[in-house]
Amino acid sequence: MKWWKQKRREPPAAMVQVRRGEGPPFGVLDRYIPLCTAETALYRAIREGVPIVDAAIWKLVRLCGGVGVRCEDPRAQKGLEELFRTVDTGWGQRGVQSFLDRYLDDMFTCGHGLGEIVLDPEGREIAALLCADPGQAEAEIGESPLDFALCRTGFGEGRELPFQELLLFTPFQPTGDAPCGVSLLRSMPFLAGILMKIFQATGQNWERAGELRFAVVCRPGEGEESFAQERCGQIAREWSAAMEAGRTGSVRDFVAVGDVDIKVIGADSPILDSQVPVRQILEQLVARTGIPPFLLGLSWSSTERMSTQQADILTSEVTAIRRAVEPALCRVAELWLRLHGYGGRAEILWEDIDLQDAVEEAKAELYRAQAEKTRREVG
Repeated sequence: MKWWKQKRREPPAAMVQVRRGEGPPFGVLDRYIPLCTAETALYRAIREGVPIVDAAIWKLVRLCGGVGVRCEDPRAQKGLEELFRTVDTGWGQRGVQSFLDRYLDDMFTCGHGLGEIVLDPEGREIAALLCADPGQAEAEIGESPLDFALCRTGFGEGRELPFQELLLFTPFQPTGDAPCGVSLLRSMPFLAGILMKIFQATGQNWERAGELRFAVVCRPGEGEESFAQERCGQIAREWSAAMEAGRTGSVRDFVAVGDVDIKVIGADSPILDSQVPVRQILEQLVARTGIPPFLLGLSWSSTERMSTQQADILTSEVTAIRRAVEPALCRVAELWLRLHGYGGRAEILWEDIDLQDAVEEAKAELYRAQAEKTRREVG
């Protein structure tokens, strides 16, 4: 005699997970914790993930170019110009300008630039001018703030690099708590992480729009409960076959008997407007670079008068960056003079920064000349 009658348990329905578990492509931005040290890998990920930041840095590098040199001794002028034009800078590049491009790129990204003057075996000529990875060395302060040395990284104690007089080091925007310089991207990780999440979510929404997911609901009728599992399995097989045929380009009908409801998963979900938050974040990022938006192809209701003012501000920014790298370039030029027996100092010459309209500049010059003429006539 059975005390109770056990009810037959239906086998659980098979669960198929067809979506891939993808994380954000730049996960380092999500794991960012504000630190005082340079996070080189983080900053390079920002440049890779946010093209407008990478474009702004290259704009600054290009605008800071156009370097020349002049010395006091006219006999050494030709040889010094030849050095600046033909010195080997590695990787098939020649000229101080190619060295300066990478040097500035490291300054903006890592917070400081690191270079090396390579002499020939006899020590009588500058054979090459090379840039080094800023992460390979760190600066240690000596007995006084004016005394510092570059040491290798990765050791328990800093091992001072030999031939310190041949090493070039330039900090970018040094502060009291970061005398070795700070990266141009120091304040960007938080905003860049939000921006990447917005674009990743947008990409996933469009991916779902191109590859729809369906929810097939089968409601058994009266007296069909015992065959519900079997009927659902048949419907699932037929639906999978119809979808598979569609992927290969063929057309296959899906026929089902009974109350079957088919809906697109996520069709009723609202799509958030990303224009306002994306623009607000981009405004913050572009403001940090100092590049006017119109130079990056952004049209943010910028009038011609406002663009002129922004160009003037950018000119002052580029001039300040040039002043920062002048000591390193002067060391290269003056070392060449000493190796060849010349005295005196060297002066770095820069090409004029032309961001203004030539017609407007000509009009301004004409107005100034007319005003000067009027003052002379009245006086």
